[in-house]
Amino acid sequence: MSAPVTTLDPRYSDPSAVATQWEQTRSVLETAEVFWLSTVRADGRPHVTPVVGVWHNGALHFTTADTEQKAINLRGNAHVILTTGCNHWQEGLDVVVEGDAVRITDQQRLERLAGVWATRWDGRWQYFVRDGYFYHHDENETLPDSILVFSVTPTKVYAYAKGDPFGHTRHQF
Repeated sequence: MSAPVTTLDPRYSDPSAVATQWEQTRSVLETAEVFWLSTVRADGRPHVTPVVGVWHNGALHFTTADTEQKAINLRGNAHVILTTGCNHWQEGLDVVVEGDAVRITDQQRLERLAGVWATRWDGRWQYFVRDGYFYHHDENETLPDSILVFSVTPTKVYAYAKGDPFGHTRHQF
């Protein structure tokens, strides 16, 4: 992933604000535990849902069952937005990622991602990989439902610094 062009939008920033550096924005993406995924239904209505995502190799990754609304939406429209941050007004950094969700089926890439998920959240997200899908480890050794894995390589990332000063930064790839 190439370094983005980073600019501060003075229309939405305090006069003393400076652009949020990509390293700080990326750190929020790397450490976030929950993202809000926005997709579009076939009739044009938005659909927003929380997902457990991981940032790895310049992209944000998330999972879904094939029957979930987000998976159904992605079959018709791959454009997505993922957001993370905090709900405080005077502190924090909110981040918005725009891009297209692409399904990952490559065995080696899925195995690497399963390893990344296993290192997060106290190891609660344990997956094994088979035939282009993730599966949760099952204590009964029965094959549970298959899980799709998607990758979003950002086209734009916005960083909204809150507090003193407020700043609106755009990272363009």
